[in-house]
Amino acid sequence: MNETVNQETNGTAAAQQEPRTFTQDEVNAIVADRLNRERAKYADYDDLKGKAGRADEADSRAAALQQQLDAMKADNDRREMKQRVSAATGVPAALLTGETEEACTAQAQAILKFSAPAYPNVRDGGTDGAFGNIPTSQLYAPDLAHAFSRGNKHTPKKPQIFRSY
Repeated sequence: MNETVNQETNGTAAAQQEPRTFTQDEVNAIVADRLNRERAKYADYDDLKGKAGRADEADSRAAALQQQLDAMKADNDRREMKQRVSAATGVPAALLTGETEEACTAQAQAILKFSAPAYPNVRDGGTDGAFGNIPTSQLYAPDLAHAFSRGNKHTPKKPQIFRSY
């Protein structure tokens, strides 16, 4: 019931009221007032824009620093892993280039296999007649075994002195 009364009142009030006309100065004042209110809403826009730009820069620097930190941590982990493999196998860590412990261990085993001597281990007892694994009786010259024995030490010759008269 209130609604209908208000509608009727509004309808009759609008009918009784004359349409108002505004002068150009009044229109300019209304528009200027409206513009000032809108500008006041966004007065701190430049400050906010600057703060947002600085925040974006800080975020990008933080991301770059995080990437550097991650890379350094990965390098340290890789170096420690190579040191462990080096200590376990005896291969210098500088020769290991693998990225995982299994790859470095396999590489160390391959290096050890490659560096193993390809010739037989010949033991010389250091006694007369011992020349490698060949007994003295099979040598062409029996003195050869004596020449290579440990008991035969080199004695340097006396230097010749040249005198002029």
